[in-house]
Amino acid sequence: MIAAAASRATAEVAVDECSFANWASQRLAGFERAADEVLPHGDRIPQRLHQAMRYAALGGGKRVRPLLAYAAAELGGATRNIDAAQYVALAVEFVHVYSLIHDDLPCMDDDVLRRGKPTVHVAFDEATAMLAGDALQAEAFRVLADAPLPAELRAQLIATLARAAATGGMCGGQAIDLDAVGRQLSLAELEQMHRMKTGALLAAAVTMGAAAGGADAAAAAAADAYGQILGLAFQIVDDVLDVEGTAESLGKTAGKDARGNKPTYVSVLGLAPAKARASLLHREALAAVAPLGGQARRLRELADYVVGRSS
Repeated sequence: MIAAAASRATAEVAVDECSFANWASQRLAGFERAADEVLPHGDRIPQRLHQAMRYAALGGGKRVRPLLAYAAAELGGATRNIDAAQYVALAVEFVHVYSLIHDDLPCMDDDVLRRGKPTVHVAFDEATAMLAGDALQAEAFRVLADAPLPAELRAQLIATLARAAATGGMCGGQAIDLDAVGRQLSLAELEQMHRMKTGALLAAAVTMGAAAGGADAAAAAAADAYGQILGLAFQIVDDVLDVEGTAESLGKTAGKDARGNKPTYVSVLGLAPAKARASLLHREALAAVAPLGGQARRLRELADYVVGRSS
């Protein structure tokens, strides 16, 4: 079913030739269909848990990680690899959504707004939110384990995602973030935290997409370097938007980092230097994939989008 959803999206437009906006729209239409198909429906027992999972995972968000997976898959031969990339896109986004649900809980950031609507623990309850996050994490690995891909590739993708989500990646970075409240971090400490908390999963989306698409060794290495750089740039832009954005534009509570006394790139560097660093990383990300030529077109466009975004 997942492959069929991806193929329908591919058939609608010659996506390798269209604008970035149309390419992204087509890819995400396929993603939404596949996510709707693979997630348990809300009328299945336990209904409330399944409804919470779908509430969090469907119909919202920028979907940067799925788009990175699709773009990286094109390094191995453009649109013919979209079916394999769909499994990566789903798995990485489900892990990301689980992390957002848990991040918003009262025991973490205690936030009430996410993607322009009440957070899961507000719309449902804390226990259901906790379980919804747990279940989405499990669904991510089930999607990869059940994917009709070579066994060696499935094992590689599962291992990459696990490393990105574990204590050396996202979960470890979140622990450091919680411990850093009220403390001043050096730039090196801040970057280590965000390479783990945010960058690891973004980089994994690129690495896994390239692997699913059959990228050769040179393209895979370039994609890895690009993903590491862009992951850090993404977090810097997030920190800037937390200062300059509004709840309406961001779809989440603005200014919460400063109110929570959290160290950010803006608090450590200042607003203008933080923006300058994001621009520098943008150039470095583009340089990392420059040798790949036209195959990296969508990765270059995504770097432009990530650094230039307003939400």
